[in-house]
Amino acid sequence: MKPIYRLLFSLALLPAAALAQNTKPAPKTDSPQAIHQSAIVIDTHADTPQRFLDENFDLSQDTPVSDGHMDFGKIRKGNLAGEFFSIWVEPTFKGQYAHRAMDLIDSVYQQAARHPDKMVMAFTADDIVRAHQQHKFAALMGIEGGHAIENDPRLLREFYRLGVRYMTLTWSNTNEWGDSSGDINDPAVQHHNGLTDLGKDIVREMNRLGMMIDISHVADATFFQAVQVSRAPIIASHSSSRVLTSHPRNMTDEMLQAVARNGGVVMVNFYSAFIDQNYLNASSDPAKIKQRDEEIAAWTKAHPHADGSPLKYNDTVALEKKWASQFPRPPLKSLIDHIDHVAKVAGIDHVGLGSDFDGVTSLPEGIDSVADLPKITQALFERGYNRRQIHKILGGNILRVMRQVEKVSREMQAEHRISRAADEPQNTVAKARNQ
Repeated sequence: MKPIYRLLFSLALLPAAALAQNTKPAPKTDSPQAIHQSAIVIDTHADTPQRFLDENFDLSQDTPVSDGHMDFGKIRKGNLAGEFFSIWVEPTFKGQYAHRAMDLIDSVYQQAARHPDKMVMAFTADDIVRAHQQHKFAALMGIEGGHAIENDPRLLREFYRLGVRYMTLTWSNTNEWGDSSGDINDPAVQHHNGLTDLGKDIVREMNRLGMMIDISHVADATFFQAVQVSRAPIIASHSSSRVLTSHPRNMTDEMLQAVARNGGVVMVNFYSAFIDQNYLNASSDPAKIKQRDEEIAAWTKAHPHADGSPLKYNDTVALEKKWASQFPRPPLKSLIDHIDHVAKVAGIDHVGLGSDFDGVTSLPEGIDSVADLPKITQALFERGYNRRQIHKILGGNILRVMRQVEKVSREMQAEHRISRAADEPQNTVAKARNQ
């Protein structure tokens, strides 16, 4: 008997059930699972570098969700293609802002160097797509808080050269050139009614460099002035809707519409206090806040750093998480409501995901880590969002904004070269006259 006939004869003898066990039906192309797996999923804010630097955490470590929201196993399960790691410098590092930022940036590069088979540094939209095609995780960086540049545009340029691709104009603290929403009602803080002239120049320089302008955390006046000055689309890297949850960190509908007119994108924050009014009300109780602050103050007094270095977020995060655990987590529906609201008010082209993973102490039910991102796709699908719309939310919109920011940068740099070339003959004549 010829080999081919023997093979056919053998197959005919196999029970049908055995064949069925080895045949998995392909997922429907319009199923939530297929939609999520075929998307380029990008999150624009995670505070994991604090863990890299201060806890010697490595992404290869499989950690419980109580310790962290991100590692390679969770990234794979969540199908996360790219993450903007936050270069956040605590205000306690006054006088050392840039140095601390450099340390955090270096910690991200070290992760990529240790795991070249899994992770690659990315600096452009095309870099993210290329890494995704190579089945590698794309690591990007954004500075959270303009105080990190220490009022020096030269440091801004240096951070860009090191790979930083967005900067949040302020964190919760007002700096010397921009007002923050975090202390806007504090009479002890000197405010500027938005951006100073230096602040506006920094926005323009970010446009020229190709660094995205992030308006999360900023005061309302700062936001509107940044939108007015910027030639490129802006982003809110991790902000939600103020109409649904009345927190000053969130954005009004007027702000959402302004982002849409600008061509930018609002990346919705997952933090419970920003997406659920009931959670915000409960966690804002003055007595409970006082109790938390007293416990943290007592702990820090009893555990000073031996080298006298400033207090870090990770020093007290366990206390923060314990305090937050007394409040029931909001349902996943609350997060989806915010995504849905931004999509309806600003438009489907202007909404995305900005989780704040590893930087918050409470997340909605069902979202314990980056591994749970497919649940968001499932929930959006159940609300009637189609494949194209979900792909935009998961990453397509931020890729579009990145490309437009890169385009504006090229245009501005070309204009600068033309302007310099036009000035050169005049300068030559002026020099000749002076000789």
